[in-house]
Amino acid sequence: MIGIGLGVTQQLIGINIMMYYGTTILQESGFASSAALIANVANGFVSVLAVIIGISIMHKVDRRKLILTGITCTTLCMFLITVAQFAFPTAAFLPYLVIILTVLFIGFFQGCIGPITWLLLSEIFPQKVRGLGMGISTFFLWIANCLVALVFPILLAAVGLAFTFLIFTIFNILSYIFTYKYAPETRGKTLEEIELDFKFDDKFKENLVKDELE
Repeated sequence: MIGIGLGVTQQLIGINIMMYYGTTILQESGFASSAALIANVANGFVSVLAVIIGISIMHKVDRRKLILTGITCTTLCMFLITVAQFAFPTAAFLPYLVIILTVLFIGFFQGCIGPITWLLLSEIFPQKVRGLGMGISTFFLWIANCLVALVFPILLAAVGLAFTFLIFTIFNILSYIFTYKYAPETRGKTLEEIELDFKFDDKFKENLVKDELE
């Protein structure tokens, strides 16, 4: 269940609305079509650069700390875009502010959240079910990806960009709560040690329930 949750929350953060609909978001914020297409190139460039940085630091920084820092920053970016859309809908600086926040969002996601999520999915399952566990988690991740991609333009048409980003800000907060509560720290541990951590945690919970019943 933790693997499925990590996969689903990764998508609910909203990375692929930025990647799939980046040009649309910029146009809705005030860029002309041609300018939005050119500006959206920054998203792809930053995405590649951030992944390289993320891969280079993932073994040097605690994984929980890295992914939680990433979600905190993506939440802040989403929130600031929401506030800007509500407060300054016709301001000349709005499209430039949105592109800056969009690029920052993608950078924090691709550098802190994306690589770590896939790494955790490869580590948290016991050896005998690792392939199955990763397969199921990946399946739900792509289902969530598909739903987000389908729902975003519907939301955009129904409630506008500001309310749509408000909804994804809430999704980011929920993703943080889930990750904080359930994502394990795996840095510096062997796969066997990670499996033992889960077993001891389950046994502790069982003993706690027994004590309460007695």
